[in-house]
Amino acid sequence: MQIIDSHTHIYSAEFDSDRREVIARAHAAGICAVMLPNEDVGSIEAISRVCDSEPDFAFPMMGLHPTSVNVGYLKELRQIEAALAKRRYYAIGEIGMDLYWDKTYRREQQDAFETQLHWSAELQIPVSIHTREAFDEVIESIYKAGAERLRGVFHCFTGAVAQWAEIEKLSSFYVGIGGVATFKNSVLVETMRHIPLHRVVVETDAPYLAPVPFRGKRNEPSYVIETIKKLAEWYKIDPEMVAEQTFNNSLRLFNIEVLNA
Repeated sequence: MQIIDSHTHIYSAEFDSDRREVIARAHAAGICAVMLPNEDVGSIEAISRVCDSEPDFAFPMMGLHPTSVNVGYLKELRQIEAALAKRRYYAIGEIGMDLYWDKTYRREQQDAFETQLHWSAELQIPVSIHTREAFDEVIESIYKAGAERLRGVFHCFTGAVAQWAEIEKLSSFYVGIGGVATFKNSVLVETMRHIPLHRVVVETDAPYLAPVPFRGKRNEPSYVIETIKKLAEWYKIDPEMVAEQTFNNSLRLFNIEVLNA
């Protein structure tokens, strides 16, 4: 079984004391690659260190997270853009809009998101999209930037059928399914009946959103197997089939080369 964790923050300080052990457990569980989304200028160095030490395992993204957008976002965007020229990045991410906590910088978030969508189109690499309480705004921005020029993933998708219907129209976009799928009473149990497996990638978003039976603990890439088991239950197929399809989906989306793939 080969698995790609399509969204994980194992470069963060939460893993500083045992990162090697976390990566070893990931390998033991069949995780052959992880995609690392950037958050802001302050996280670039940490991502680079992990990717430099694990070049065949950890693949970096570059972007400005919507909750990091504030009054100084234009300067931060310039620094993020400059970083894109310094090494290969496999996606623009984690980008999007988040109006759950604070709507103060709504206009700035939308501008930052659309700017980064244009980078994605120019560089011909995918986007990893974070959206919370801002789905309609995100869809609007994708069409403004040119949906036909873009591809990517709606990271941590937990939406209802109506939201999937909008994503389905974006033929080059996937949904990223993580630990929330294992939570009791998740609305995804209904939505996933409408989503074909060839439009799905799996993720952990570690250290956040650990799946059952690890809920409430620090998440890590090896736990993605619990999401795969849940998807196998919903699709009524073997977990190996879920792993194979989502693995191939991630390869295709991120255009990465994985050892022994």
